[in-house]
Amino acid sequence: MPLNYKYYLENLDCANCAKKIEDEIKKDDRFSSVVVNFSTLTLNFKTKLDNPFPEILKMVKRVEPDVLVYAEKNEENKGDLELFRFILALILLGVSFLIKNELAKEILLVICYLLLMYKTFIRAIKKIVKSHNVDENALICISAIGAYILGEHMEGLMVLLLYVLGKILEEKAVNKSRTSIKDLVELKTSYANLKKNKRITKVKSDELEIGDVIVVKKGELIPVDGKIINGSTSVDTSGLTGESLLRKVQVGESVLSGFINAGDVIEIEVEKTYFDSTAYKIIELTLNATNNKAKTETFVSRIASYYTPIVLVIAILIGAFLPLVSSVTYQDSIYRALTFLVISCPCAIAISVPLSYFAGIGISSKKKVLVKGSNYLDLLTKCDAIVFDKTGTLTTGSFELEKINVYDESYSEVQILKLASLGESFSNHPIAKLILSENKEALDTSRVSKFKEIDGKGIEFSYQGDAIKVGSASFCGVKKRDNVFVSVNDKVIGGLVFNDHIKDNAKRVILKLKSYHMKTYMLTGDNESFASLVAKNVGIDEYSSELLPEEKFQKLEDLQKTHQVIFVGDGINDAPSLVQADVGVSMGNIGSNSAIEASDIVIMNDDLEGLPTMMRIARKTKKIIMMNLIFSIGIKILILILAMFGFAHMASAVFADTGVTLLAILNSLRILKD
Repeated sequence: MPLNYKYYLENLDCANCAKKIEDEIKKDDRFSSVVVNFSTLTLNFKTKLDNPFPEILKMVKRVEPDVLVYAEKNEENKGDLELFRFILALILLGVSFLIKNELAKEILLVICYLLLMYKTFIRAIKKIVKSHNVDENALICISAIGAYILGEHMEGLMVLLLYVLGKILEEKAVNKSRTSIKDLVELKTSYANLKKNKRITKVKSDELEIGDVIVVKKGELIPVDGKIINGSTSVDTSGLTGESLLRKVQVGESVLSGFINAGDVIEIEVEKTYFDSTAYKIIELTLNATNNKAKTETFVSRIASYYTPIVLVIAILIGAFLPLVSSVTYQDSIYRALTFLVISCPCAIAISVPLSYFAGIGISSKKKVLVKGSNYLDLLTKCDAIVFDKTGTLTTGSFELEKINVYDESYSEVQILKLASLGESFSNHPIAKLILSENKEALDTSRVSKFKEIDGKGIEFSYQGDAIKVGSASFCGVKKRDNVFVSVNDKVIGGLVFNDHIKDNAKRVILKLKSYHMKTYMLTGDNESFASLVAKNVGIDEYSSELLPEEKFQKLEDLQKTHQVIFVGDGINDAPSLVQADVGVSMGNIGSNSAIEASDIVIMNDDLEGLPTMMRIARKTKKIIMMNLIFSIGIKILILILAMFGFAHMASAVFADTGVTLLAILNSLRILKD
């Protein structure tokens, strides 16, 4: 069986280069599920090989010789040599303007060329030798050297200065976005206080085992999920749920990794290892979210791979044939061809899309909305209908027994509740637990027999020779509007009315969603009366009630024939619908693994405001992507046309390359300021 591997990359500063590495590894049948994530600088894949590292390294070096590969994360803090060389070149250039000796001036200019071109030239040679490919590094070197040979010394130097400066700033901007998303979900702690044989030692969190006892002091992050076995305290849960109020916890209660101990010292028994704990799963989910690429992103990466070779051919044609069809000299035609080469780099186009999605996912996580992939962010902008489950989504899910209606005077309210409780004592349904909590009478279940639970309808059993049913109106054969009915020998004797409070912001959120021209639906298994009340109060366009899980699924399928649909549910009971929908959004509790696994987007704090928030971020992301693409392609086409007719110099060509790339990056980072 293939095993999952994750390697870390360095010196990968181009989204198009990341795509080339991914494509190269995919060609090898020994590797599957290959994803190179430029946003997180990680390489994920599956293979049956015992030690795949040498093979992976060989393939990466073949495509991108300058990229480094690590089996474990490299935390070494390296000095920025490129910035040092850039500053030194600027100083020497300044000195060259002050001296009058022409030979000394020329030597200083050559040294400036060498300093600025060093890294770019090394990369270009490695790429040509190992992968037989001419990339932007080679094009810049050819342009700069060509300008120098043609006597345009300062122009060639300006090409290198602008290009290197652009690359330095580009790397800083990309690293800033990477740091931003990591900071947004920084819920992990690297150590834990392990208590063993009455001694406390500091250990790495990933060394903890189930059953270990750890001590968490005031102000410390809880490193793994566990149960309190000694002490009581208040915990700050805002890192996971966004809830600003402290939560009190005591012995016997479970606490999650990512909570901060805001009170007294507590001892916790480890229930999940570090890699299975809540905070770690959320971090991995977020940082790897861009592995699921949107179609737009893949399309742009594909176009970028053809872009440079086509422009290279055109440049050669300009240099070789322009003097044959016009009065332009070969020196001028070669200069124009070199300018053409500088423009040809597709970086601005290749980087703008993935970085924008990455920023969108990053700011979403800050708003407590975890988006599992850029494709879901993209799909959100295309959806025109949103379907809600009711309980726990539009309502709090905290039921209260409001009243008991008596339909047979020979029974009292107490007797009706007791009969219902006798059967519900054999069920684990939430309503069953609520009925049992309301019953104050002693229960003798020894005379209950033939118990049967009918999914989505109710229960039936025998008690003292009578056939009892507890369930929905259709199940008990009545047309009244109570929530749960009790019938004896097919005669309804009473009805129980529950109250599930509508969330305070439900109506406001529905109005916001409608402002995005979305049609709203509600599908619920609850009875008609309460479903009608909720739909009317919050402003739902259409609803269906008393649906079994399979009926809810069928309704969703029918709706998808005419709409692209978002489904919002609790992530557990609605798992089939969450998977079936174009985008499944879970409002499940943060501690529920099934909620995270079943849906495409997880709203961590159960706040309905997360829905319009994710719509706003998705649309802003798409808008910025389109701006970047139009601007990048438009400027390049304009400079290319000007270069053909001799109106564009190399400095403007560099702006069309590195300058536009920088502007695209900075524009993408605006998403983080939502």
